[in-house]
Amino acid sequence: MLALALVAVPLLVLEPQGLPRLRALQKELDDVTAENDELRRDVTRLRIDVAQLRDDPAAVERIARGELGMVRKSEVVFQFAK
Repeated sequence: MLALALVAVPLLVLEPQGLPRLRALQKELDDVTAENDELRRDVTRLRIDVAQLRDDPAAVERIARGELGMVRKSEVVFQFAK
């Protein structure tokens, strides 16, 4: 029985479904954990942005001017050729 165990255990550990698969799964888990951490940071940043847009009119104006190119009715827009 001991001889069988001495032969079988290394074969089971070193076969593709053994130790190499365990290492691959651990690497995949580490990658997914890192991606989840990054996504959590993104969600936190986006929640802050949403709160600013709800509560801060200056933030809304900043986005309207910067991303949408909007101006106030009282402002005059000058366009220069390059």
